[in-house]
Amino acid sequence: MQIGDLDLADYMVFFAMLLISALIGIYYALTESYETYIDLLMAGQQMTGYPVSLSLMASFLSAITVLGVPLDVYKYGAIPLYDLVTYTIVIFITGELYLPVFYRLRIISTYEYLELRFNKFIRLIGTVVFILQMVFYSGIVIFVPALAFSDVTGFGLQTAVFATGVVCTFYCTVGGLRAVIWTDFFQTLIMIAGFLSIIVKASIIQGGLSNIIKHSKDGGRLSNWVFSPHPYIDNSFWTIVIGGIFTWTGVYGINHCQVQRYTCCKSKFHAKLALYLNLMGLYVVIICGVLCGLSLYSLYHDCDPYEAHVIKEEHQIVPFVAMDILSVEPGLAGLFVSAAYGGTLSTVSSSINALAVVTMEDIIKPFLHDPSPATLSIISKAICIFYGVACVMMAIMAVVFGSLTKMIVRVTGILGGPLLGLFTLGILNPFANVSGSIIGITIGYTISFWISIGSQLYPRPFDFNPPLPVSIENCTEARTIYHNWTRVLEQPVLIPWKGNLKSYQMLNLYWISDMYICMIGSTITILTGSIASIATGGIHQDIKKRLLLMKEDTILCYFKKEDEVEGSEITQLA
Repeated sequence: MQIGDLDLADYMVFFAMLLISALIGIYYALTESYETYIDLLMAGQQMTGYPVSLSLMASFLSAITVLGVPLDVYKYGAIPLYDLVTYTIVIFITGELYLPVFYRLRIISTYEYLELRFNKFIRLIGTVVFILQMVFYSGIVIFVPALAFSDVTGFGLQTAVFATGVVCTFYCTVGGLRAVIWTDFFQTLIMIAGFLSIIVKASIIQGGLSNIIKHSKDGGRLSNWVFSPHPYIDNSFWTIVIGGIFTWTGVYGINHCQVQRYTCCKSKFHAKLALYLNLMGLYVVIICGVLCGLSLYSLYHDCDPYEAHVIKEEHQIVPFVAMDILSVEPGLAGLFVSAAYGGTLSTVSSSINALAVVTMEDIIKPFLHDPSPATLSIISKAICIFYGVACVMMAIMAVVFGSLTKMIVRVTGILGGPLLGLFTLGILNPFANVSGSIIGITIGYTISFWISIGSQLYPRPFDFNPPLPVSIENCTEARTIYHNWTRVLEQPVLIPWKGNLKSYQMLNLYWISDMYICMIGSTITILTGSIASIATGGIHQDIKKRLLLMKEDTILCYFKKEDEVEGSEITQLA
């Protein structure tokens, strides 16, 4: 069997994953009585922390993670391990700063907080930004694995896009949030199993994990640790950790896909339990992704498939290795394909469900006059279908206009920074007022887009993040006959920078790493919003304490007796 072929067992495994995901939706549609749309889209706010923890993780760990982390390790070394530090700090910040406020208010839409703290107009800004961000992001999440697998496995690109879009829209619509959470749980296990299948099989082929580690060490994949603070370097420890803290806090702290998860828990204890168990799961996924990347390098350390013209694009190397080493075992290649598409399903279904909640609460419901629960439930299902179609259409646009992919992903990151700053301003600064918040987020978005557009018009002349070297010295004919492809026209590449960064001490904002864009947008929003609020009389306003972070929310009160904490909160709210 040539690489590029899936056998019957592989297709059975893949379609079994899709079928089980759909059946979970059917199960909850038949067994749960959704009396209101809150029951449908918020699981009645009665979920426990255990399944929610994996759902939190799966919501943004998509096929981009399954395919991207091993590729980064293969090209740059084990730098994704820096994310272990990033995620630890992000989860702590989320659990101690944002979660207590949102859970105390028991809000349905995250952006309801913006109306409670500021006004309806600012709530609408947050809602519109979220909708744009998630539709763009979901479309790319559908597109990326479909593109990566289309040539390597023979999966049709359009077929894969429609299949994933239809299945996740189906179980979101009929099963609601309970179905989404439990399919996320199932698909997370599939993702980890996909990683393990490559790691175990590669260890067998290479004579043990020790040989994989040896090859990786010899090839510099375990020694390429960069600690330069220079903001042009994408793969520096400081860039990944500092930039990542802001980027991922924008995801876990204020993005409704995540906030919806812990606010649907039946108690604050289960909400925090879900968040911190999710951290353990993130550790597992990152470590598995790194080991998978090291396995890739060990297998191809002397014959890089891309340089040997075996694959068309670099991003196809992970699907390629899956087909190369797993296709000899019935069903294993299908398991890895399921892992990638399972990640897609979990992310897109979470997005569709969250989009439905936000659209219903923030846009449609205010215009309805005393609607019945049945009416709201029907409308919410129609919204789920609408966003499912919208995400598929965005993926199709990415198929047709592939050059838009990088731009869209970048735009979704830019949108999150000032919004994070706006929420942080409201939660931490009691002086923040409407005028200050509008001025702050306007300046935040202006500068974020200015830097982003400038970086496209005036790109970096050097590649400050060159990949580690690869080899084709042992590429025998037997290792290069898998395909008769001729690689597409080579794209112009930046010349790797080998000079001294001190010669570029003058900061050019257009060359700054994308990882810092969110930090810049949120920081500027907070600073300018605070100054403008004080200048416009915010210091004299009276804000309800329940809308701010209180000392009772912090970890310092964790060991207090529950009745003492509740009594203290009642006193503060009064």
